[in-house]
Amino acid sequence: MSKTIHRAIDEIDRRWHLIDASGQVLGRLATEVAVLLRGKHKPIFSPHLDTGDFVVIVNAERVVLTGNKLKDKLYHRHSGYPGGLKTTTAEQMFRSHPTRVLEAAVRGMLPRTKLGDALFRKLKVYAGPTHPHASQQPIPFVKTTAKEG
Repeated sequence: MSKTIHRAIDEIDRRWHLIDASGQVLGRLATEVAVLLRGKHKPIFSPHLDTGDFVVIVNAERVVLTGNKLKDKLYHRHSGYPGGLKTTTAEQMFRSHPTRVLEAAVRGMLPRTKLGDALFRKLKVYAGPTHPHASQQPIPFVKTTAKEG
């Protein structure tokens, strides 16, 4: 009979990844980021533990949306009052808050629990090329492809 080994929180090795979003497709980038935040790329992954890494994304304003999504994709928010539904297109969102587009895409791929909230706090998104996390020495993330050839 095999025994399941669970890691203690202080035994989990957390790394910082730096991702340049310029020229990358929004959804494909968001899936890679969600995998890093959850820790699914590690052999010690466990669905009920936070085994993920920190992710810093720069140049979020240069992310690409394919097709007509710039005009067709809608973001909704509600104030909680009757008639308080506000709708914004992706184009308007890029103009006013370019980081929120990427944050919303990644947030939608994380669990809707306390664990998902904790994972989302490890995501740092910046519109330009600079970030204040140089002291953590983030490792530039290299995209890996499942199929080659």
